[in-house]
Amino acid sequence: MIPIYLNRMSMKDRFRGKDFLTLMDFSPIEIDYLLKVSSQLKLKRMMKEPHEYLLGRTIAMIFEKNSTRTRFSFQAGIAHLGAQSFYATPETMQLARGEPIKDTARILDRYCDALVIRTFGQEIVDEYAAYMKNPVINALTDLVHPCQGLADLLTIREHKGDFKGLKLAYIGDPWNVCHSLMVVSSLLGIDCYVALPKGWNPNQRIIKFAEEHAAVGNSSMIITDNLSEALSKADIVYANTFHSMGHKDIEARKVAFAPYQINDETIKLADEKCIFMHCLPGYRGEEMTNSVIEGPNSVVWDQGENRMHTEKAVLALTVA
Repeated sequence: MIPIYLNRMSMKDRFRGKDFLTLMDFSPIEIDYLLKVSSQLKLKRMMKEPHEYLLGRTIAMIFEKNSTRTRFSFQAGIAHLGAQSFYATPETMQLARGEPIKDTARILDRYCDALVIRTFGQEIVDEYAAYMKNPVINALTDLVHPCQGLADLLTIREHKGDFKGLKLAYIGDPWNVCHSLMVVSSLLGIDCYVALPKGWNPNQRIIKFAEEHAAVGNSSMIITDNLSEALSKADIVYANTFHSMGHKDIEARKVAFAPYQINDETIKLADEKCIFMHCLPGYRGEEMTNSVIEGPNSVVWDQGENRMHTEKAVLALTVA
């Protein structure tokens, strides 16, 4: 039996064949729908009920960056949905000898029903999408990480209920995960505080989007160098690494961000019932201590699991 939310044709039609490039492309209603489908699929997985809605489909996967959670969650999810995945890196493809993306894209489009891609520049996934009729799913770029943002929302909803009025404190590198959290917070009414040293700022395009949408929803979008301000009474404490894949100034970042560590003392500034989140991989002893990630407030492992359920919802809805 297809989950109830997959039976609503009017909403299904919004997603069928649509690319999943950034959460800025989706309305709050559509994001809510994605989360509801994710919960339905999660329940089916827990009950060991078959849900092979993509039986006979083929999904290409191009990963230019190393991956644990994204690769395994997508490949497991694709298998649960009854589809077949094909994993490759650019080094194992003709891309390595200079074949244009537009040529690769149009060929993959003839073979496979969707492309999942994890790469560097957002312009790369945009180019694949421009030359493919089948959906392109962004599994991470330097700009955004929409799959992580969706999994984060499902985890927050499971532990905190409604989004409106919650306070989220993000501490770490102002990179793709930060950007996606800013986007979803502004769309769903979460008060978002990004704490980081002066001189390290999120992308201006993301700031503009988040501030405009937060204003519409009467929520806060604050970028501050004051850790105490960000953490004060926070419902969600979200730590992330101080240095992301591709950064060359790692040592400088470690020094600059060192005062922003989430530990047994700093987490006390947040609400006592706060949840602690981290997208992983994490560096214990840098952005967080072992006692925090292993502590009673941590929902990190739920968060990691939810990557699979939300990615399955994206696939089930977008693949024709």
